[in-house]
Amino acid sequence: MRSNFYAHPLTVASLCATALSLVSPGDLAAQYSLTTSTTIPFPTATQTSDDAQLFITSQWSLSKGHIFDGGNATAFVNDPFPNDPTPGSPGNTSLPGPVLQITYPAGSYSGDSGGAQWYTLWNTSDGSTFSSMLLSYELAFDSSFQWVRGGKLPGLRGGPNVYGCSGGNQPNGTDCFSTRFMWRTDGEGEVYAYMLTPNDICSADNIICNSDYGVSISRGSFSFVVGQWCRVTMLVQMNDPPDVANGNVVVYFNDVLALTQQDLQLRSGTDVNIGGLYFSTFFGGSDSSYATPQTVNTYYRNFQLFGSSASSNLTGAKVSGATQLLLPNTPSWSLLLLASVALFFV
Repeated sequence: MRSNFYAHPLTVASLCATALSLVSPGDLAAQYSLTTSTTIPFPTATQTSDDAQLFITSQWSLSKGHIFDGGNATAFVNDPFPNDPTPGSPGNTSLPGPVLQITYPAGSYSGDSGGAQWYTLWNTSDGSTFSSMLLSYELAFDSSFQWVRGGKLPGLRGGPNVYGCSGGNQPNGTDCFSTRFMWRTDGEGEVYAYMLTPNDICSADNIICNSDYGVSISRGSFSFVVGQWCRVTMLVQMNDPPDVANGNVVVYFNDVLALTQQDLQLRSGTDVNIGGLYFSTFFGGSDSSYATPQTVNTYYRNFQLFGSSASSNLTGAKVSGATQLLLPNTPSWSLLLLASVALFFV
């Protein structure tokens, strides 16, 4: 199959070699004509968990008006790495003040036992919707953070179903999509998506599909490290028309291009647009093999969103065949056989 993707594993050598190609989030937004922007507010003083929950609930425009999971894991604290500037474009500046801390208790995994989860809606004054959106934020892990098998990090989501497209709740194309960052063993980074998978996309070398959970895109194309700040930037452009797989996901890590994944079908109906920040972070995974062995924290600051009502204008193939998730390395002929058997018994 044809799958347009470009993975750029980021090492010290490659960062040096690409020093002249640093692209700030604002410059990237301008390249894609994302002319509307907003920032997520932070308090001017540190806050304990109770006050942090009140601040987030009142200031972050939460879907359903509340934090879904892990409100008691939140706090606004002093910068744990004040002498560590975020790598990237010299034009970027990190605002002084508290940063958001999320705590993962020892033994925790999945969204209901550690970490935190909520959905920040970006509501426009004229009621228009977004079909392209760029999210950027800065992130740090405790120096003692152990990767274990992996965990989720904030990304984007959209569609009328605000609870689906996570935890094994698969999309049907008209209800939702989500694209989160994820860390894996040894800090390998990827985009973790709940999306449709037509046109044999699961056979692409950089795609790992799972019939029960999300789709891994370009695992290891960048790597997180502990004890210092980094910047992650994700651009999502919805496919248009809905029956053409021309959706687009682009990731920059510390302002260096890490991956580009085209040929995506993120929706099959026009009711699914991009709603805003999907703040979702926890260890896992859905079983104890993902659990953190000790209590650790992650830290966040400088959330920025840029958007446009324009969808992807890339060339893409019309959706063909059944849209379904495949187990890794599932051969196409086996799906045809299963389909034939199913038709026989109809």
